[in-house]
Amino acid sequence: MAHYINDNCSNCGTCPDYCPVGAIAPGDGIHIIDEDACIDCGACEDCCANDAIQIR
Repeated sequence: MAHYINDNCSNCGTCPDYCPVGAIAPGDGIHIIDEDACIDCGACEDCCANDAIQIR
């Protein structure tokens, strides 16, 4: 099950650096996780200071 980024995202840009497969990219006001590329490792969820990343 892939992760997703909710509206708590402040667009700080921290999470892409933690994603080992490059599944996170800037979006329109928040970052976006490519669900097909996400390997569900949880690294992004652990680094998010705003609790914006959750399991779908």
